[in-house]
Amino acid sequence: MNDMEKRVEGYRRLIDISRDLASTLDLDVLLDRIIHAAADITGAEAASILLYDDAARQLNFQVATNLDLQTMRGLVVPLEGSFAGWIVTNRRPVRVANAHEDPRFYQTVEQKTRFTTEALLGVPLITKDKIVGVLEAINKQEGDFTDADEDLLLVLGAQAAVAIENTRLFQQSDLIAEFVHELRTPLASIGTSTYLLLRPEISQEQREQMIHNIHGETLRLNTLASSFLDLARLESGRVQFRLTQLDLLTLLKECAQVMQSMADENKITIAIEVPEGFPPVEADRDKLKQVVLNLVSNAIKYNCPNGTVTISAAPGSECWTLSVRDTGLGIPEKSLPHLFEKFFRVGAYEGKAPGTGLGLSICKQIVSGHGGSISVKSKLGEGTTFTIHIPSKK
Repeated sequence: MNDMEKRVEGYRRLIDISRDLASTLDLDVLLDRIIHAAADITGAEAASILLYDDAARQLNFQVATNLDLQTMRGLVVPLEGSFAGWIVTNRRPVRVANAHEDPRFYQTVEQKTRFTTEALLGVPLITKDKIVGVLEAINKQEGDFTDADEDLLLVLGAQAAVAIENTRLFQQSDLIAEFVHELRTPLASIGTSTYLLLRPEISQEQREQMIHNIHGETLRLNTLASSFLDLARLESGRVQFRLTQLDLLTLLKECAQVMQSMADENKITIAIEVPEGFPPVEADRDKLKQVVLNLVSNAIKYNCPNGTVTISAAPGSECWTLSVRDTGLGIPEKSLPHLFEKFFRVGAYEGKAPGTGLGLSICKQIVSGHGGSISVKSKLGEGTTFTIHIPSKK
């Protein structure tokens, strides 16, 4: 097959790819499809996408065909001294046959991923004059990257940029609509309270109650706004995971200490079960702590008086597990499939404890960002167990 025939075949493949990209509004699925398409049409050994953070003026590795999710989510690439940074700054493609001889080669990526880059072809992802990121094909399997490869990757990059931006906008509009809906209840409560405060006939005791209501709803709005922003950043792919080696037992003890006063108020005992010699785990410490605190907080809120919350962990060759188990009320079976949905709250317990309905959605996003999964088992009257599985360091 000559160069022209390869180019025609490539464009035919792009037509199929464009349909494929338009069929999903899940950002992770979309990015995965793009990089596999990029490697396919250019005959590359691997491909990757770096998304551009305009506020931080840096690129973040988001997905790659040759890297596990844990590794890639922790990588930040600066604009200065990198191929990707040059592509963003100049809005032009880069094609090099020997990456190591080019001063724009950013060695940190190779050191952290342990993947050797020899040849590289990269194109900017631009839509409506906005830089979304960079699409790279790495190491041509046969020969060198050609003009045809560059043309095909540019076309794919244009399609990909539109698809990525559309997916982000859809997620944001969907989330904003839900957020606005959730705002209505506390705002209505504040509005009613302030109206009543203006009435001359209400007593001092009633005034104090109205002020207490306003304070409570204001705190609720603040928590809702913070949780909303956390989830929006996670869903858009703009949050990066800073992976470090950490001692899990130390982290769990910190979490238990933070939650101890809440547990004491509710007469709940917190127990930690981690086997001796538990190996260090690789994770984003702050984000993993956020997940544990959320799960333990829920386990305390929905427990029974004199109940127990048990935080346990188990190592494994493929993945390690972390569980938070309570002896509380349990969750109705019909609610279990919806627990990780945004703003979902179990109807029977909605008045028992305040909450935003976003905590478990955030937990799921964080665990997914580590390449892991989270599941739940529950039985009414006996309690609930949330279990996290995270791949072990390779």
